[in-house]
Amino acid sequence: MPYTVPPDASPPAADPDLSALAPLRNPVYRMLWGIWLTANICMWMNDVAAAWMMTTLSASPLLVALVQSASTLPVFMLGLPSGALADILDRRRYFLVTQFWVAGVALLLCAAVLLDAITPGMLLALTFANGIGLAMRFPVFAAIVPELVPRGQLPAALALNGVAMNASRIAGPLIAGALIAGAGSVYVFVLNAALSLACGVVIMRWRREHVPSRLGRERLPSAIRVGVQYVRQSARLKATLLRTAVFYLHSIAVLALLPLVARALHGSGAGGFTLPLASMGGGAIAGALLLPRLRRAASRDALLAGAAIVQSLAMAAVATSREIWLSAPTMFCAGMAWIIAANLLTVAVQLSLPNWVRARGMSAFQMTMMGASAAGAALWGQVATVYSVQASLLCAAASGAAAMLLVQWLAPDLSGEEDLTPTDAFKAPEIGAAASAGHVQITVDYRIDPTRAEEFRALMLESRRRRLSQGALAWELLRDAADPAHYIERIVDESWTEHLRRFDRVTRADVSLRDRKFAYHLGPNPPLVTRCFIENLDA
Repeated sequence: MPYTVPPDASPPAADPDLSALAPLRNPVYRMLWGIWLTANICMWMNDVAAAWMMTTLSASPLLVALVQSASTLPVFMLGLPSGALADILDRRRYFLVTQFWVAGVALLLCAAVLLDAITPGMLLALTFANGIGLAMRFPVFAAIVPELVPRGQLPAALALNGVAMNASRIAGPLIAGALIAGAGSVYVFVLNAALSLACGVVIMRWRREHVPSRLGRERLPSAIRVGVQYVRQSARLKATLLRTAVFYLHSIAVLALLPLVARALHGSGAGGFTLPLASMGGGAIAGALLLPRLRRAASRDALLAGAAIVQSLAMAAVATSREIWLSAPTMFCAGMAWIIAANLLTVAVQLSLPNWVRARGMSAFQMTMMGASAAGAALWGQVATVYSVQASLLCAAASGAAAMLLVQWLAPDLSGEEDLTPTDAFKAPEIGAAASAGHVQITVDYRIDPTRAEEFRALMLESRRRRLSQGALAWELLRDAADPAHYIERIVDESWTEHLRRFDRVTRADVSLRDRKFAYHLGPNPPLVTRCFIENLDA
C-alpha cells in the first residue's frame, strides 16, 4: 500500500507525545527515516571503501585526506542550487533522482575497479560525483521532515535523524570492512548501488501530491538570490553558521586522517580502521540518548562549548594512542561530542527558518558544514604531509576548542525564537491593469512624533531586514525635508509576481512587526501604501 501525505501538508499544531521515539509513529516519517538510514549506510560504505582503496593506490597523506574533500566539496559548491530546487520543485521526485544518481555512480566505480582502470585521480573524480548526490539529497530531506512532525517533536525527529546517521556510522564501516576483507572493495560498491536502487523504489511508493504555486514556479536565479538574502539578513542564522564552520573545520581532522592512524595501530588492517569508526557511531547514539537531559541542564552555547572541548580531548588521545583498545573508547567519546554538537547546530538552524525557504536555509547549513569539512580535511592533510599525522591531530585539537570559545565570545548565541508560523493576515493587492514586467516600487507613508523618531528608526532596521529576507531587491527609509514628521519606507521588488510572493511568505512575526510599526503612526487612518511600476525608458 502506498505511503500518502496531503499536499504541502503541515503537521498538527500541537502533539502531547514529545517522547524521543514519537516521530516514528508517523508512517511517512518512519518510511523516510528508514531510507535516510539506508542512504547513510551507503555513504559510509562508499567513504570507507574509497579511503581504503586510496591507501592501496597511494601512500600520500594528502591524497588520502583528499578523499574526504572530494566527498564533501560538491555539497559546498552545489548547496544553494540544490536547496533552491528543493524549494521550487516536487520534493518527492527530486529526492528520487538523488537515489538513482548515487546508484549510477556506484555502478561506474564497480566497472572501473573490475576493469582494473582505477587510478587515484579517477577515484577522486568518482568520489566527487558521489558527493554531488549527497549535495542534492540533504536539503530536500531536511525540508521534508518539518512537514511531517509537529514543531514540538522536531528536536526528537532531528535527533532520530542523527541516530540514523550514526547507526550508519557503525553499520556502514562494519559491512564495508567485512566485504573488503572477504571479497574486495568492488563488492562494497555493488551493494551500495543495490541499496540505493531499493531506496528509490520505496520513494516511488510515496504518494505525496505536489501543488505548484498559484504564481508559478520561481526562477532558479531569483530563488537562489532570495535564499542568500535570507541568510544574510538573519543574525541568528549567521551566528549558528559561524559555529558550524568552526566545529567542522577542526573536528573533521580525526575522520580525514583516521585511515593513516589505523595503519599505525598495533594489529592494523581494515578492522583497525572500521572499529574506531564503529566506536564513534556507538558514541553518537549514546550522545543522542543523553541529549534531552543535557538540554534541560545547560544552555545551547554551554553544551556546544563542552562538546567542542570533549571532541578536542578525544582527538588528542587518538593522536597519541598506538593501541586499538585505547583508540576505540576515545572515538566513542568523540562520537558523543560530535552528535551533541551536530544536533544543537541543526535544531538551531531549523528553528531559524520558515517553511518557504527551509531547503535553501538548510542548504546553507550543509554548505557551511561540508565546506568546512572539505577545507579542514585538506588543511590537516597538508599539515600531516609536512610534519606528521600526530602533529596535525594535536594542532586541530588545540585550535578547535580555542576557536569555539572565541567565536562564542565574539558572536553571542541569539536563541530567542521568532514565531515563523505562516499566516494570511496580509491580503495581496489586486490591480485592474496588466502588470508590468519590470521592477515594482512600494512606498509606505508614516507620520511619526519627532520625539519618538529614534525609536522608530531603530524599529525600521528590523523592517529592512525582514523585507530583504523575503526577497526585496532594495529598501530605504526617507525623511521629508520639509516635514520632519513625514517618513517614507521604500521597497523595490524584482517584479509584480515576486511582489505577490512576499504575501505568501508572511509569518506571525511579520504581523507583529507590522503592528509595532503602525503603533508609531499618528492619525486616524493607517499609513498610506502606494505601489508603482518602474518604467524602463531605455531605447
